[in-house]
Amino acid sequence: MSALIDRLWYGRGRPLGFLAPFSWLYRAVSTARRRKAWDVRDDALAAPVVVVGNITAGGTGKSPLTAWLVSELQSAGWRPVILSRGYGGKSPTYPLLVTNDTPARQAGDEPVMLAQTTGVPVVVDPSRRRAADWALAQELGNILVCDDGLQHYQLPRDLELAVFDGVRGTGNGALIPVGPLREPVSRLSSVDFIVVNGGDFEPEVQLESFDGIEHPDIHTMALEPASLVHLQTGESRPLSDLQGQSVRAVAGIGNPGRFFDTLRGLGARVSEAPFPDHHAFKAEDLAADAGQWLVMTAKDAVKCREFAPENAWVFSVRASLSRHFAESVLSRIQHSAEQIIS
Repeated sequence: MSALIDRLWYGRGRPLGFLAPFSWLYRAVSTARRRKAWDVRDDALAAPVVVVGNITAGGTGKSPLTAWLVSELQSAGWRPVILSRGYGGKSPTYPLLVTNDTPARQAGDEPVMLAQTTGVPVVVDPSRRRAADWALAQELGNILVCDDGLQHYQLPRDLELAVFDGVRGTGNGALIPVGPLREPVSRLSSVDFIVVNGGDFEPEVQLESFDGIEHPDIHTMALEPASLVHLQTGESRPLSDLQGQSVRAVAGIGNPGRFFDTLRGLGARVSEAPFPDHHAFKAEDLAADAGQWLVMTAKDAVKCREFAPENAWVFSVRASLSRHFAESVLSRIQHSAEQIIS
């Protein structure tokens, strides 16, 4: 499926151009929804709100960037709370405060992963505004970080970070379903920062432009291998143990190719097993040959713990960005906080 999307959306042409009327309809509907949301949005919140999102469909690295931002905020003395839609999960009640033990089928895979990796409160609700009000009423923190909320306009925001896959970029530049864009590229003129994940760029630098996009604050991000942990026992092994190891790599993420390439870069002999993003895994999805390790992403692992085989390992990554970018973001947040107080 990922290879098909790459051909249809991320090549030079527009093979789905015959669907252009649906793109026009998509744009009209999304523009109307945005205008309506802005018109009825409530007053600003009593805490800064940072939104991490994208204007393209598929995986771009939002969650690793969110985790990095949370760590930077904690180091600066903030008490962050993560807000999420909880895609792929269904809870009987909202807002839902996610814990390490919350089932992914209830909260969604990414919120559970973020709760486990960051240790900060994660609140799930289809209405991010309701989640924000509840989090502040419960005094869970003093700054809100919304994971994948760029198009959720009912939530007031002080900063917007738009993330791109450095290889895929804007694809063929067309709106869904002809191309990968959720919103026109012109939407980027109103975001505060653009983050480019990977690609043929030096890590931790600032760019003048990206994929034809001009913006004063374009920064590069790299996803670095962080850990290899046994899913059932928690045993940790050095990443060098992947050298020469036969691996069945399982990935139900937006861009599984990046995961497979990373494992190959560490010397693993990879047998690819891509699944759709947010795939609901079953035991039979995790079969591997004798002598193979089953290696999966942290996002997928939260859905597989109950039935994963004994050879299952979790491969995690962490985002790396420049100190200049971190200081710029923290400075903007501090300014926003001062404006709220005044």
